[in-house]
Amino acid sequence: MRSIRHSAWLVTAGAVMISFAAVFVRLADVAATTSAFYRLAFGTLTLALIVLIRPRLGEGLRHGWIGSTIVALFFTADLWLWHRSILFIGPGLSTLLANFQVFVLAAIGVLWLREAFSLRFGGAIVLAMLGLWLLFGREWASLSGDYRLGIAFGLATALAYSGYLLSLRGVQMPGTRLRPEGRLLQVSLLSALMMAGLNLFEGHGFAIPDRGSLAALVALGVICQVLGWLAISRGMPGLPASLIGLLLLLQPVLSMTWDVALFNLALSLPQTVGAVLALVAIYLGLRVRSARPG
Repeated sequence: MRSIRHSAWLVTAGAVMISFAAVFVRLADVAATTSAFYRLAFGTLTLALIVLIRPRLGEGLRHGWIGSTIVALFFTADLWLWHRSILFIGPGLSTLLANFQVFVLAAIGVLWLREAFSLRFGGAIVLAMLGLWLLFGREWASLSGDYRLGIAFGLATALAYSGYLLSLRGVQMPGTRLRPEGRLLQVSLLSALMMAGLNLFEGHGFAIPDRGSLAALVALGVICQVLGWLAISRGMPGLPASLIGLLLLLQPVLSMTWDVALFNLALSLPQTVGAVLALVAIYLGLRVRSARPG
């Protein structure tokens, strides 16, 4: 019981920490690609410090760079898309759409890996589609071009995030000489270099306008990029699938809450119902994915 309680606290703490990621992006007051670069840069520095303090976590760091490059490509795409969605439609809704990755992964499991199609997964898809329609579809014609683009970026984030998770799972095969912390350090470093190149290509500088922006970017890299995900990864193995799904749902729920509290997100009654339906669908999807082996 104590082990389950400890694991639950770790996952809860991690979900709370990463729920602030979109908020920090919004507060950073820099271009989307620039904030993504600093997230990765500060995250890499934090991981490097952790490995320096505890060298055992960096065992095998000389190996696995080819696999990490593939993972980094998907992760770079994920952050590039998501940070833009945040700036166009806000932290809450962009995070909600990004969490639709659970349906992409489940669909890949059914279509590609020949996993059984469950009624729960089917029901989750129906709820998700209904939630999307209530959130955006009813008023699509009246939405601005930037807002529509933000929705597209959010849904594309779900695809890129799915590719990141699948590729990460693929390189973390049994018997690998590289520890998860080392893998995360490699991926963060490679993604930071890729994002720096994109930032230069887009014509953005690396200047941080003020101390508030600096604080937001450091928090984004340290708290969300590193500490939050380390807490979740350490806590998940000790929990049942149903509890994992419930606790991970805290991230989009809290992101919506912070958006309402800090950025005055206002949803109509149908949109509120749509958001609730989408969250329920994500929970069902998380349970489906967590319940499957591997």
